[in-house]
Formats: sequence, structure tokens, C-alpha cells
Amino acid sequence: MDAAFSAEQGEIRRTLREVITKRCGPDEVRAAVRTPAGHDSALWSALAEQLGLPGLALPDTYGGVGCTTAELALGSEELGRALAPTPLLATAVLAAPLILALGTEEQRAALLPRIAAGELTAALAVPGTGLATALGLAGDNHGDWAGGGRAGGVQARHQDGVWRLYGQAEQVVDGHSAGLLVVAAHVGGFARSRTLLFLVREGAAGMVRTRQTALDETRTQARVELRDVEAELLGTDRAAEGGEGIDVPDALAAVGDIAATVVAAELVGAADQVLERTVDHVQQREQFGRAIGSFQAVKHRLADVYVQVQAARSAAYYAAWAAGAEAAGFGGQGAERAGGLALAQGLDALRTAASEAVQLHGGIGFTWEHEAHLYFKRAAGDELLFGPVHRLRARAAERAGLFADHEPPAEGAAPAASEAPAAPAGAGLGEAV
Repeated sequence: MDAAFSAEQGEIRRTLREVITKRCGPDEVRAAVRTPAGHDSALWSALAEQLGLPGLALPDTYGGVGCTTAELALGSEELGRALAPTPLLATAVLAAPLILALGTEEQRAALLPRIAAGELTAALAVPGTGLATALGLAGDNHGDWAGGGRAGGVQARHQDGVWRLYGQAEQVVDGHSAGLLVVAAHVGGFARSRTLLFLVREGAAGMVRTRQTALDETRTQARVELRDVEAELLGTDRAAEGGEGIDVPDALAAVGDIAATVVAAELVGAADQVLERTVDHVQQREQFGRAIGSFQAVKHRLADVYVQVQAARSAAYYAAWAAGAEAAGFGGQGAERAGGLALAQGLDALRTAASEAVQLHGGIGFTWEHEAHLYFKRAAGDELLFGPVHRLRARAAERAGLFADHEPPAEGAAPAASEAPAAPAGAGLGEAV
């Protein structure tokens, strides 16, 4: 594994940081989230036209740049530093890879160039609040999260040569403004139960989209109601023709690993920025005639945050490299999916960094006008969408088979070293002295 960044990757980071610094300060972020779209359309156009950000990881065949998940993660890290509200996650990370993986050639040719150019935004809509489950991050996604033939979820039926959807999806990231929805729906009832993906265009009859009040206002969410909405099947349903059907759960799990990696990098950028601002503050704020940053207790707290942020960065970079290795078909341990663990570490890092920022800023950190609370809400909001942390780690352990061969010790057998009772307090102190 080569951990060094190429000159092209460094240029992507430098250029994007310049654009974000000039056009996405705290005041601009607050103004953007209060627009109907929930983001700055002019900034999104600039990112698309000048940097090709929406098509960064799309093949050049469809107007993309042809880069990998690593470049997309680096770009998201810079966006995370400013908490820039953009449709990048929903469009380029969640929806576009599904269209690329499962869509027909006609669907790819019609949609992906528009996405790469920034003309079309897209969003992934899954039933209820099961985004983390649908992406295979918090559990196995081969179950009945799409409806399972029972009431609830999103149901699809094929009638008179047309697919129609009925149901509701919550927590649809950028779902209120996206020009295209990729909707996961259940088909086949109990006899031939399976999940398929469908394309629903903006303005479709019977679709109602409502922007919801979210904990993190920089990550807009919507509720999508579908009432006999006409939809287009993503890909070809070969199962209906007696062949092998579309493997939607596996495709969603692959996208979930990429999404977790990109969000982890975004969280690292946010944590690094909030730590940097906190360090600047404690060097200027004086108490008892000296800067509070000179106190050892403050130094220790910030040092702990620094170590945690750097560890999260290493995990995110490794996950991005592993995702690229898997996409390239490389074997070995590098081809594993490490996005879930990187995401868990990124969530912990940002939550800790933001909490320390609020505390060390004193009363300023609790005011609505200060940006410290936005970073804390980003960590909490992303955990509600893609977590929680303990389930992310449990799922990673399950996939790695860490506990598959574990058996309880036989009755009367001596406990393992890790299970042995702890020594009494003070034992061995005499020998140490």
C-alpha cells in the first residue's frame, strides 16, 4: 500500500480548499441552508464546472473524470471542513454509483453525463428510516427492510406495462430538491419477494416531497410520499423473464461502503477544522493573566483530540484505498470493505472534537451565532443517518467473523487470560516498590 498522495490528488485538495475558503464561510453556510434548495446553487455549479466534482468518480465514458473513491474522499474532506451544504453525497456517492452499476446502457447514457456536469441532482430513497440497514452498514440488508410484502415500506406493482410505486420514505438526503429519485421498493409479495430500484423523475404525479426539520441543518433531509407514482425500473428485471434477477442488496452494500468512506473523510475534515479553531481560541483567551492554552490540563485534552482525529484520518484514507483496490479487482486483504469502521471512528472523532470545542470556548460555544454547535450537530446527525457507532462496529465484526468460532469454555475449565478476574487493588505494589 502506497500512502503518499499523487500530485493530482494534492492539486484537487488545494484547488477545492481555495474555492471553499472564498465562497463558503460560516455566514455563507447559514445563508445557503435557508434557501429552498438547502444549498448554494451557484457554489454547486462552480464545483461542477471548474472542478468536475459531481463526476469525479464517474468514468470518462459518461462525462466523468475517471478518478477513484480516494479522490472523492479527499474532496469530501475539504467540504467537511466548512460543513459546506452541497448535493454531492446524495448525487455522486449514493445515487450515481447505483445507476452506473445496475442501469441499462440507455439509462447510463441519459443520466450520468447530466450528473457529471452538475445539471442533474439525484437522491436515494429507501423505506422508512432504514438507510443504514439498506446500505448494509448497521446490519444485513438481505432482509425485509423494503417492505417484505407487509404493510409499510414502498411497494411496487407492474400493471398494464407500467411500474407504479406506493409508500413512503423518510430521511431522504436532499430528497426535496433532487431532480431524480432512486427508490428502493419491494416487489413479488411473499412468493417471489425481492427488492428492486426504480427511477422517479421530478414532478411525477402522485409524489409529495416535504423538507423536514433536521438536527443538522447543513444536511437537508426530506420525507417522500408516493401514491401510485409511475416509475421506471433501474436495469432489467431478468427474474421476471425466468433468468437471474438484479442483485440490489449487494449493489447497495457496495455503495454503502463507498458512502461510509466518503462520510468518514468528511467527518475528519470537520473534526480537523474544529480542532484548529479551538487551538487558536485557547491561545488567545486569557485567564489568571495567561492564555488558557498554556495550562497543562487544556493541553492534555487537546492532545487527546489530536490523536483521535489523526487516527480517524488514517482509517478514512485506508478505507478509501481499500475501496479503490476492490473496484480495481485487486486481491488480498487490501480489497476488504473498511468503510464502516472508518465511519465509526470519524463519528467518534468529530463528536469528541466538537464537544471539547464547546467546552473550551466557554459561553461562546453555547451561543447560536457561533459555529461550534454546527459541528456537534453534524456528528449527531450523521450518526442518526448511518449509525449508531456501536452497530457499525458490530456489523464490521460480524462480517469479519471475529466471533464466529468463539465457544464458551467447558464447565470447570480455567478461564482465558482475558476472562480471568482482575487482581485486587494494590496487589504487587510491594514488589514494585
